[in-house]
Amino acid sequence: MTELRAPHPLSDFIAGLPKAELHVHHVGSASMRIVAELAARHPGTVPSEPEALRAFYEFRDFAHFIEVYLAVVDLVRTPDDVRYLTYEIGRELATTQAVRYAELTCTPYTSVQAGVAIQGYTEAIEDARVAAERDFGIVLRWIYDIPGESGVPAADATLSYALEHRTDALVGFGLGGPEIGVPRAQFQPHFDAARAAGLHSVPHAGETTGPETVWDALRLLGAERIGHGTSAAADPALLAHLAQRAIPLEVCPSSNIATRAVASLEEHPLRRFVEAGVVVTINSDDPPMFGTTLNREYEIAADLLGLDAHGVADLAYAGVAASFAPHDVQQRLHDEIAAYVARAVRKR
Repeated sequence: MTELRAPHPLSDFIAGLPKAELHVHHVGSASMRIVAELAARHPGTVPSEPEALRAFYEFRDFAHFIEVYLAVVDLVRTPDDVRYLTYEIGRELATTQAVRYAELTCTPYTSVQAGVAIQGYTEAIEDARVAAERDFGIVLRWIYDIPGESGVPAADATLSYALEHRTDALVGFGLGGPEIGVPRAQFQPHFDAARAAGLHSVPHAGETTGPETVWDALRLLGAERIGHGTSAAADPALLAHLAQRAIPLEVCPSSNIATRAVASLEEHPLRRFVEAGVVVTINSDDPPMFGTTLNREYEIAADLLGLDAHGVADLAYAGVAASFAPHDVQQRLHDEIAAYVARAVRKR
C-alpha cells in the first residue's frame, strides 16, 4: 500500500485538473466501498470490513496480486453487479479525480466464466456508461482485454465478444495478466482480426518481463500504445523506436512498486522515458488495490520529473492526445485543460 505523505505542493492544482485515464482496469477500479458492497452481496473469500479489506490488498508479489484480483473478479456475478460496478467507477473517477474521459480495460471473459452472459454484460456496461455520462459528465470507452493466463481459448472468446457484440464505445483490444510463461505470438491472429475490424491494439508488455516482450507487442500485435513497458528502459534501441514512432507508454508508478516490477519510486524509469523522447501518459492501473489515485500518480510523476503546474498540465494534454477519443472530444478536453490552467495562473 502507498504510505501516507504530507500534502503535495501541487495537490490542489492536480485535484481539479481535467484528465484522461487510459490505463485503468474495470474490476481493479473497484474502491473499498464498491468491493464491500459486492462482498456483502456475495459472502465468501473477500472480506467486507474496511480493515480486513486493507489487509487483503497487501501484495507479496505480482502472482499474489493476480490471486487477489481474481478473487475480486469473482464478486461480479450478475449483470446488476456489472452495472453497479461500472456506474460507481464512473462516479468516483469523475467526482474525486476530475477524470473527463476514461478507457476502461474490461475483461468480459472472466465475467462470462462467472456466469454472466455476454449479452447481459454488454447491456450492463452500456447502461452504466450512458447513465454515468448523463449524471457525471464523464465519457467512458472500453478496451476488451484477453486474460493471458487463460490462453488461446480466452483469446478466442474475447475476440468473439469484441466482434459479435460490439458497441460504438468499444475502442481497443488488449492483453493483460501474467507475462511470464505467456508468449505473445499465440495471440497474433486475434490482434490481427481485431485491428482489421478497426479496434486499436493496446497490450500490456514489459511489466514483469524484459524488453523483448515489448518488441513482441510491437512486432506481433501491432501495439499502438504499451501498457506499462517498464523494462523498455533497459533497451536504448527500443526507447529510440518508441520515441521515433511516438508510441506512448501507459505509465503507472504505484502499480509498478506494489507488484514489485520496480523496487522503489526512486528507481522508476519514468524520467529515462521522458529524457529519451518517449511519449508517456500517467495512469492508475488498479488504484484502490494499490492504495493510490490518479491524482496521486500525477503527484508522483511531478516529483520524479521535477514538474511545475504547467509541466503537470502537459501530462494531462498528453493523456488526451494519446487517447482514442474522437477529435471533438479531444478538442473539448484540450480546451477545458487550457481554461483550467489559465484560471489557476490568474489566481496566483
